[in-house]
Amino acid sequence: MYIEKVTLQLETGLHARPASALAQEASRYSSEIRLVKDGEEFNAKCIMGLLSLGAAKGDIFIIKAEGEDAKEAVEGIKYIISKKALN
Repeated sequence: MYIEKVTLQLETGLHARPASALAQEASRYSSEIRLVKDGEEFNAKCIMGLLSLGAAKGDIFIIKAEGEDAKEAVEGIKYIISKKALN
C-alpha cells in the first residue's frame, strides 16, 4: 500500500470537470485507489463518489492505493489534485 497526503489546489474545487479528469486518471491504473476526506473513503475511479465529496480548494486528502502500480497511481492522482487549474 502506498499513501500520501495532499491539499486540493484547484481554484474551483472538485466539481464535474476535475472530478472526471481524476476518475479518468485513476482508471488508468490497476491498483485500488481511495481518497480519504474527513475520515470518509471514496473510490477514486467513481465520478459520482468524487462529486459527493463536495471538495473545495484547501481541503486535505489522503490518497491510498494498493496494487502493483500503487506508487504511480498515487503520484498521478496527486498531480491532478495539486494543480491550480485544469486546461
